[in-house]
Amino acid sequence: MVLSDRDIKKGIAEGLIAVEPFDIAMVQPASVDLRLGNKFLTFRSSSRGAIDVKEPVDDIMEEVLVEEGVPFVLHPGEFVLGVTFEKVGLSAGIVGQLNGKSSLGRLGIIVHATAGFIDPGNHLKPTLELHNIGKLPVNLYWKMPIAQISFTKLSSEAEEPYGAPTRKSKYFGDEGPTASKMHLNF
Repeated sequence: MVLSDRDIKKGIAEGLIAVEPFDIAMVQPASVDLRLGNKFLTFRSSSRGAIDVKEPVDDIMEEVLVEEGVPFVLHPGEFVLGVTFEKVGLSAGIVGQLNGKSSLGRLGIIVHATAGFIDPGNHLKPTLELHNIGKLPVNLYWKMPIAQISFTKLSSEAEEPYGAPTRKSKYFGDEGPTASKMHLNF
């Protein structure tokens, strides 16, 4: 069951959900708006001929920081990693689902390719997989609303939430945009 605004506020008050910093104005009927952070990871395509999923990709990523009021220009066809301004934390009994804002979708901006699911137990600034599928560049600004997160209560608490010592939680506690760690699966 997706939590309503009333249950989201209750979950925050009870410590089952964390959104830091929390602004009650960002609570929607069944989600919380998240704002864009100021860090991006862009791909340098000249470093390699292809991405090998068995190898780290850190050497082909470049961090870009933007200042308040200065746009990050996302060009047509471009794919970059971004991060939310807010940190989101979930108890072992809550799962999060990250989605784009419809106003940005109508401009051709996608905020996640496949990784919109946030596991119970994680506490992080979610990485955004930003893609411009439109025909024109779009200016994105630090702290602008970029995504929304909805919360679903699990049928019971996870026995081993994300970040548990028995799990191989590659993205637990991320603070910035994080490149793929797929190579750790091999």
